[in-house]
Amino acid sequence: MGNYNISSAKAEEFINHEEILATLTYAEANKGNAELIDEILEKARLRKGLSHREAAVLLDCEIEEKNQEIYKLAEQIKKDFYGNRIVMFAPLYLSNYCINGCVYCPYHAKNKHITRKKMTQEEIKAEVIALQDMGHKRLALEAGEDPENNPIEYILESIDTIYSIKHKNGAIRRVNVNIAATTVENYRKLQEAGIGTYILFQETYHKESYEKLHPTGPKHNYAYHTEAMDRAMEGGIDDVGLGVLFGLELYRYEFAGLLMHAEHLEEVFGVGPHTVSVPRIRPADDIDPSTFDNGINDDIFAKLVACIRISVPYTGMIVSTRESQETRERVLHLGISQISGGSKTSVGGYAKPEPEEEDSKQFELSDNRTLDEIVRWLMDMGYIPSFCTACYREGRTGDRFMQLLKSNQIQNCCHPNALMTLKEYMEDYASPETKELGAKMILDEIKNIPKEKVQQIVLDNLTKIENGSRDFRF
Repeated sequence: MGNYNISSAKAEEFINHEEILATLTYAEANKGNAELIDEILEKARLRKGLSHREAAVLLDCEIEEKNQEIYKLAEQIKKDFYGNRIVMFAPLYLSNYCINGCVYCPYHAKNKHITRKKMTQEEIKAEVIALQDMGHKRLALEAGEDPENNPIEYILESIDTIYSIKHKNGAIRRVNVNIAATTVENYRKLQEAGIGTYILFQETYHKESYEKLHPTGPKHNYAYHTEAMDRAMEGGIDDVGLGVLFGLELYRYEFAGLLMHAEHLEEVFGVGPHTVSVPRIRPADDIDPSTFDNGINDDIFAKLVACIRISVPYTGMIVSTRESQETRERVLHLGISQISGGSKTSVGGYAKPEPEEEDSKQFELSDNRTLDEIVRWLMDMGYIPSFCTACYREGRTGDRFMQLLKSNQIQNCCHPNALMTLKEYMEDYASPETKELGAKMILDEIKNIPKEKVQQIVLDNLTKIENGSRDFRF
């Protein structure tokens, strides 16, 4: 085992086991230390983030009034950086062929009763049209690891297909990709194919647990998996998304590991994770979440979201339809900035429902509402559902995006762009009820654009959208 070294290229040094244990001991010792907690909160108010050790103290904090301050600060930081916008996306599963043995995923190679599927380009086309007809503009591509069935060429061809489809006024403008750890060369190919964010969940940062949970297949290699983001960045991808699967290992350990990973990327590449996802383990074919005894309740989940938001104020935070409406409602204002809607976790299933006798889904959903229902729900709570993909298409990625975000200038683009993409959604896809709500929200929100000149451009563009033009952006 090496020593802790934030700049090291070795997984066991930048996510160092001894350092995590020392951090947890420190947090435990200081969870009632009001003076230290105040100091940490004072630092957090500067909006520059916290170290993993400082953050661990807040996560463990047992002083009720300080916990209320943590929640309040998380909410304020979320508002300052992201306003009241929530970005919408949907997952698209290309194939569930997989050679790994992950014990918590029904796609594992030994599962003989799940239906194995791989979409053809024609099927992908039908799925994308169905997603466009719902109103989606941003997808997260998912595929099992299988060099024979899902080689990088298949992924690249699928990305080309997705970007090429224009149906009515629909277009997928950003494709994020969640595939297994791969080589610098393959990451370069993904970058050249025009992907948005490369997403890879660590599942667990605890090496010993990781090796037990991934007994067979290439994913068994902890270092290769954990160092994937470094290779992705070397391959020219500057937006990467981290995540752990809460419930596999003790959540405090994962929290520290996640933040160490973010610190490492920031230190070495000058830019931390573009997004952090916080999935919790869910029931699935062949998988009973109660066999993993590290499950976390809703209160701990909410606190994790708040503490991540404070510690990495610049990162986008994602919560999927794995979580119920109630849970999503609770964490939205504590830090979440992106959610999925109208999702399917089967291979296909958007164009036409999967037949009863076939089951290719990765996990059960908790939130089964349609995209329109979710859009309306967000607006009812005062959030602007945003279908914006402008930053990535204007080259505002990586450190350019982070500089704009950290200096609070991103609002000048995001807020108007959110309103214009919401208007597109209203014109093309919304139910009458949603449309009425949206029209009112857009009028109210235009007043919140600080620059009159920008207000005027937005008003002009909204009229153009009503008259059939699409895709305006700052």
